[in-house]
Amino acid sequence: MKWDKYTIETTTAAEDIISAMLGELGIEGVEIENLVPLSEAEAGGMFIDFPLELPPDNGQSKVSFYLEAGEDHTQVLGQVRAALEEERAYMDIGSGRIVSSQTEDIDWMNNWKQFFHSFTIGNILIKPTWETQKGEDEGKILIEIDPGISFGTGKHETTQLCIRQLQKYVKASSRVLDIGCGSGILSIAALKLGASSVVGVDIDENCIQSSLENMRVNRLDGADAVFYAGNLIEDEALRRQVGTQEYDLVAANILADVIIPMAPFILPCLKDGGILITSGIIDFKQEEVKSALEAAGFQVLEVNTEGEWVNITARK
Repeated sequence: MKWDKYTIETTTAAEDIISAMLGELGIEGVEIENLVPLSEAEAGGMFIDFPLELPPDNGQSKVSFYLEAGEDHTQVLGQVRAALEEERAYMDIGSGRIVSSQTEDIDWMNNWKQFFHSFTIGNILIKPTWETQKGEDEGKILIEIDPGISFGTGKHETTQLCIRQLQKYVKASSRVLDIGCGSGILSIAALKLGASSVVGVDIDENCIQSSLENMRVNRLDGADAVFYAGNLIEDEALRRQVGTQEYDLVAANILADVIIPMAPFILPCLKDGGILITSGIIDFKQEEVKSALEAAGFQVLEVNTEGEWVNITARK
């Protein structure tokens, strides 16, 4: 099988936000090429097949994605170009030029697994399903994840920010809504931390299947979790299914550009005094998100950062 490869010429500063933007458009899996050396933590002891002495970082990056060859990608590429121009208003994305090429079949849906290893966030151990738990990790809260083609290994700063806040705010009686559930990792973390039930929502049907499968892998009762595919902003029927005044806590690990218009739709989901945990917010959009949350009726309680990513935790 052949694939059409599309490469966005951009900057290292913009590569993360562009990768996240592609995910929001339903594009599954990206490849990033730059001259930024991996840190020791990122390398994790793996073999890196490039010279020890890289050329100086020139600030340029290439973000590539693959679409099935033989199909008309005009609409998707139009959406990508429009989204790039929206991001250009906020940051330097470089030329933003999209270069196309064709490649033979690549198992990119599985090749990345060699770089995903067990790690801990506080007292939570996140382990890929293909690894064996180590003796020293006995006693930790175990979350097993096979993200498949869904976003959410737990490695990304935004997910870790959310999990740390879940550790702080989830209580035994908590009912939790997970918006942009991806692989289901935040839903699973909430249940493992003692939440009584979760509802997950994502615009991508693949994420719903991945979340259900990861629930099964973690031996969690299906009666404790319900997952819906759809868009809370546009779908009134979905909002009725999700319910109003139902939740003690909402987690929304999605892009700032989605959190901002969604804020007025999140507020009614929460009980009075309920907690909203957000991330996926690039640092230069922090104030814009805070303003949108406050305008919707939230009181900002905490702002936490990791790298260039921000968590905002607020109360209804």
